[in-house]
Amino acid sequence: MQFLLAFVVVGPLIGAVAALLPAPPGLKGRSPDQAVLRHGVTVTGVILLATLVLAAGFDHDHPSKMQATTDISWIPALDVRIHLGIDGISLPLLVLTALLTFLCALYSYFKLPEGPSPKAFVALVLLLESGTLATFAVLDLLLFFLAFEMVLIPMYFLIARWGGAGRQAAAWKFILYTLLGSVVMLLGLLLIGLKSGTFDMVALATDNGRGLTSSVQVTAVLAIGIGLAVKTPMWPLHSWLPDAHTAAPTVGSVLLAGVLLKMGTYGFVRILLPVAPDGMHTFAPYLAAFAVAGIVYGSLACLALARPGAKGDLKRLIAYSSVGHMGFVLLGIASMTPTGVNGALFANIAHGLITGLLFFLVGAVKDRYGTADLDTLAGATGAALYGRAPRLGGLLAFAAVASLGLPGLAGFWGEMLALFGAFDPAEGLSRPAFLTFMSIAAFGTLLTAAYLLIVVRRVCMGAHRDEPRQIADVQSYEFAAWTPLAALTVLAGLWPAVLLGLTDPAVQKLLAGGKS
Repeated sequence: MQFLLAFVVVGPLIGAVAALLPAPPGLKGRSPDQAVLRHGVTVTGVILLATLVLAAGFDHDHPSKMQATTDISWIPALDVRIHLGIDGISLPLLVLTALLTFLCALYSYFKLPEGPSPKAFVALVLLLESGTLATFAVLDLLLFFLAFEMVLIPMYFLIARWGGAGRQAAAWKFILYTLLGSVVMLLGLLLIGLKSGTFDMVALATDNGRGLTSSVQVTAVLAIGIGLAVKTPMWPLHSWLPDAHTAAPTVGSVLLAGVLLKMGTYGFVRILLPVAPDGMHTFAPYLAAFAVAGIVYGSLACLALARPGAKGDLKRLIAYSSVGHMGFVLLGIASMTPTGVNGALFANIAHGLITGLLFFLVGAVKDRYGTADLDTLAGATGAALYGRAPRLGGLLAFAAVASLGLPGLAGFWGEMLALFGAFDPAEGLSRPAFLTFMSIAAFGTLLTAAYLLIVVRRVCMGAHRDEPRQIADVQSYEFAAWTPLAALTVLAGLWPAVLLGLTDPAVQKLLAGGKS
């Protein structure tokens, strides 16, 4: 099992290098471009299969225990080790990453975005997958930082070279925001490692901050928290996100929303909660305040984009919705309770599934009509996707109601548990303050429902107009790429115990300081 986890992390990296090499004569197919795209599907498919085998072999009776571990000395002078392992917190994120990357590779095989060499595109997607999987699997602070940074360059090039209008500016904004946040985060990680004498995340979590003074913990949480908050993204450090999503190609938006945003919140749970609990306790009310501000701000921005005459871009609207949804994740983490943190982890997975599906669908709408402008769509389609492409319209409506948190679908449980966590926060946190935050967040759910229902009404409903141009409904390759996300959204909504059974014991152990 330990070699399997190492293969899952390193496999895409090897695949990225292989993608840049000439295809063997027997594998070229109709063209070298087709061969490299098939290579991308094959590698991501093998990695997905390996993560599923890893999940099947996982000891579900002890999800709080680190499993499939590898621990090799790398830089003895700094005591930096190649330390890998998974528990109930990281396993779902590992599977989500492998699934979304495979679906993006499959989608790109049939619908490659316009841009330079397909070889470079496939290599960048595989490099991005390797960095993301490593982020969720490494157990050393410096390795975590390296993996965290590894994803920036491929995502920058995916936006800058394969994106749409405004891609250069959006790519620069993305890289500058995240790099500046990361510089501050590195200082915090070094502070923890040097003051505690180890960079090992398991040892630090077990110590539970006892080897660090309160002032060191507060400084570390502030520094690391800024870097993680940029990636999450937390209001008001979110402004790179709408531009990046609007300019990115469809698969870039899916991976950015479905996987990259999870790296920030994962860092809060894996590093800050167990390693610097006193520092988190100090900043928890401020984190919750920024979280609920993001929930309301994101929803109001979406309402402004959704109204007629606003010239709102549908991709930009979904991007702003992510600011709101990730606010619920941060609120759950800020409560510092098992209920809230479990809700945050559940909302992370739900957001990856639902928003990934939404970006796929919006990309398909944009491909068919040449625009994602809501006013143009409502006019050009007669606001009647139900009549012109009923399956596409039905899927868009399904993803929208899942995103607004309809009970029975994945979006409901994470937000509900985050609100419960805020209702009864950890000991020592101001309950009146958190009750206020909970009330504001609950109001945010009403705003979320409002803008998503407006989008469904404008894009899907209305009288069907007969026009000479035919609109294709869901194609077979789109059906193959989107069905797993829709099915898992329903499964997680109807059977939340599958995910909560994995995360809860690991969260309980993490908050207890490594004690089982």
